[in-house]
Amino acid sequence: TRYVSIIWIVLPVIGLLEAYGLQQHARSLIGRVRSGAVGGLLTGYLLIRQLFAAVGLTSVAGHAQTVRPLVAPMAEAAAEAQNPALTGDQREEVKAYSAATDNIGLFFGEDIFLAIGSILLMKGVLDGYGYEIEPLHFSLWAIPTAIAAFLIHSFRLWRLDRRMRKQEAGA
Repeated sequence: TRYVSIIWIVLPVIGLLEAYGLQQHARSLIGRVRSGAVGGLLTGYLLIRQLFAAVGLTSVAGHAQTVRPLVAPMAEAAAEAQNPALTGDQREEVKAYSAATDNIGLFFGEDIFLAIGSILLMKGVLDGYGYEIEPLHFSLWAIPTAIAAFLIHSFRLWRLDRRMRKQEAGA
């Protein structure tokens, strides 16, 4: 029961940090890095998110605690560094890519962890049908899928970078 009550401590802390300018500090930090690109930033976050999920740390990052207060503002600042004349639609697209990056990293990374619910569910169902498969085998077969998801989404982020630069050059 102590683990459940931790959420009631974390959420007000995040709210206080946001009230005292956490997003502005994150934006200014990335804004000072002129060579930074939104795709590179989000690809780095995707890698970290997948690695943490792969070792069972699925609650370390997430939309409420990481994406909204840190990742999205930093990605938006990186996009502004690439294209100072961002439109409202472009800002929303960057925020959407930030959220998608978190979802993809968690979804495909967590299946590598042995004790995650999806692997235990598959094992239980297959055991019921007489197929004895160890959870390690499920985890090992999840690795190529996670790598493919990382490469595909990294390519999408690279295309986002190209679009941001192209719109800057066309402006």
